[in-house]
Amino acid sequence: MTPLDIQLLLTALVSVLVLVALIVSRIKMHPLLALLIVSIGVGFATGMAPESIVKHLVDGAGKTLGAVGVVIALGAMLGKILADAGTTEQIADAILKRTSDRMIPWAMTLVAFVVGIPMFFEVGLVVMLPLIFSVARKLEGNSRFKGSAYVYVGVPVISALAAMHGMVPPHPGPLTAIASLKASVGPTMLYGFIAAIPAMILGGPLYGAFISPRMNTRPDQALLDQFTLPEKAAAARQPGVGTGVLAALLPAILMLVHAIAETVLPKGSAVLHVASFLGNPLIAMLLGVMFAIVALVLSRGGDAEKLRGALGSSLKPIASIIMIIAGGGAFQQMLTSAKVGDAIVHLTQQLAFPPLILGWLIAMLLSVSTGSATVGIVGAAGLLAPLAGSDPSLNLPLLALSIGCGSLFFNYANHAGFWMVKESFGMTMSEATKTISVVQSIVAAVGLIMVLILNAAIPMH
Repeated sequence: MTPLDIQLLLTALVSVLVLVALIVSRIKMHPLLALLIVSIGVGFATGMAPESIVKHLVDGAGKTLGAVGVVIALGAMLGKILADAGTTEQIADAILKRTSDRMIPWAMTLVAFVVGIPMFFEVGLVVMLPLIFSVARKLEGNSRFKGSAYVYVGVPVISALAAMHGMVPPHPGPLTAIASLKASVGPTMLYGFIAAIPAMILGGPLYGAFISPRMNTRPDQALLDQFTLPEKAAAARQPGVGTGVLAALLPAILMLVHAIAETVLPKGSAVLHVASFLGNPLIAMLLGVMFAIVALVLSRGGDAEKLRGALGSSLKPIASIIMIIAGGGAFQQMLTSAKVGDAIVHLTQQLAFPPLILGWLIAMLLSVSTGSATVGIVGAAGLLAPLAGSDPSLNLPLLALSIGCGSLFFNYANHAGFWMVKESFGMTMSEATKTISVVQSIVAAVGLIMVLILNAAIPMH
């Protein structure tokens, strides 16, 4: 550890504390402004030139908007179409009629588990939001229910999506670790599923049942109105349920086809190129929106002018969310460019832990400090790759899984996913910390425990 490393670590810590203070103190600064100001502060504190600071701000915000913002906008459009067609209400009714109040979180976990197999966390959440809001809105009308129905229904979804995102290929995190460590995809996927199930249960239905009675979270009314329908309006519509479900799941299906193609087809295959294009989150969501427009609106005699107005209005409630996520991307980029990750690596090189625990720890520290799970995974896998190649007793799929789990720990204010959950559910900083930050920490910790259990139970040859 050098004095520069210590300075970088302190800068990262102070920047997060200042960010929280700006948002929750009497100043009540808008998160976008707070994120940009703190990002600039990090740049000057770490000795960056003014032109570099501006470049990193633009690059970070632009990269995040390109990767997440457009997909969220398309997801909002798809959600609006599904809500206006009555599809989301029908699915919500089916879940509520066939499931007791206590079993609703388990049903939502199962749905999110399936959706999360091919979908990134943010994409899966934007697809699931209409269903979360519809189920929760009906549930909160039950006089016997106490606390926040939105937390009760939403936490299991967050848990399942996070577990799948960090533990199971073909998500980019596990695949990156597999490639760096030269591990096998098949065993890593199998171990990932085994570890993800208890992690998503403890972080989802069980933790959600504990925390939801202690919270009163409710999303912004404009967002609720966008993704749900009043009872009378819902009852007046009778779209084909199968067509509606297909429209809702089409992006997930396209991404799943891409995932399977990547696993079974050789690189350079023409079919793989097509699957890769169609399974890209942006293209998959665009095709989902276009299919929903044709199948649920135009084919049923819908008014094209009214549809255009509805799609335009669907973007208004999520505009603030998208911009705050872009601010989070700028903050993340600034911390990464300041080489905070290098300081974390130097810190962990002085720690004497078994490889599976060390991989988890490095990925966790990098992810928490830089706001990027990808940075955590790349850094941890790169640092441990020489050891992985020289130690034949090391279970490489479990090491890749351990690194993926560590990258999930304590998703906080420098992560785009944190802001997406916070703003979508209308949470305070404290409420968002109690939900997404704690949920992902539970998933990450349980994932590590499962890795250690599997390592003890599986003999190496």
